[in-house]
Amino acid sequence: MTSWLGTCRLCVADIQGVLELLPTRREREPIVRTGEGGDETTVVDQAAEDAVVRHLEALAEDFVLVSEELGTRSFGAGGERRVVVDPIDGSVNAKRGIPFFSFSLAVADGSAMGDVTFGYVYDFGTGEEWTAERGVGAFLDGVQLGAVRPKETVEILSFEGTTTPIIVERIGCVLELAGRVRVMGSLALSLCHLAAGRVDAVCSLKPARSVDIAAAQLLVRECGLAIELFEDPPFTSAPLDLAQRSRVVAAGSPELVQVLAEALS
Repeated sequence: MTSWLGTCRLCVADIQGVLELLPTRREREPIVRTGEGGDETTVVDQAAEDAVVRHLEALAEDFVLVSEELGTRSFGAGGERRVVVDPIDGSVNAKRGIPFFSFSLAVADGSAMGDVTFGYVYDFGTGEEWTAERGVGAFLDGVQLGAVRPKETVEILSFEGTTTPIIVERIGCVLELAGRVRVMGSLALSLCHLAAGRVDAVCSLKPARSVDIAAAQLLVRECGLAIELFEDPPFTSAPLDLAQRSRVVAAGSPELVQVLAEALS
């Protein structure tokens, strides 16, 4: 049986090697093509995905890969199992040398978000390893999360999926709801921080794709927190593909998610 945790750690080691070989913005940010997810694929994005694919090919397992740059590809006989990968979530930070970006991988026994059974997110800035297993729990560096929860009111709100115009357009909607706002640049890591109680809510201001959230959402849900694609519910039915379907909101309770979703609508 595949050790997905072991495979993820091998991927991380090789991506770290890529980052060392491409140490500065000059090497990392040249655009090589447009990825299947619709974003520009830079040298560092492509090299990181190539490293991940090599390890997935070595597994000799049957699954369908959904990846940020490559798109969808069957391995072995394909089948129902999905492996959803974002080799570098927070690509702008990565190419500029800002230490807040991550590798994420999710394994699902079906084609929808609710089918995810394993999630892994690695923070290349801090070296923190976030993992979750369906029905078992969520963990940070092997220590179970859940004892520290987000606050019932929003002291810190993380915005992701932003540009300056989008922030200007939406910031007024949360003036009465959030004491402080953070814009960090990796949706996967922001969701992990919610699971750890470091922030109190997360909102993506542009429609999210499964590669952005499939792994981290399992940490959120295993901690008993709430998350919703508020323009395309229910969350658990969202397909594991590359389509941008809806903005996402996550917080400590369904009621708070609803309040934030209504404000941002």
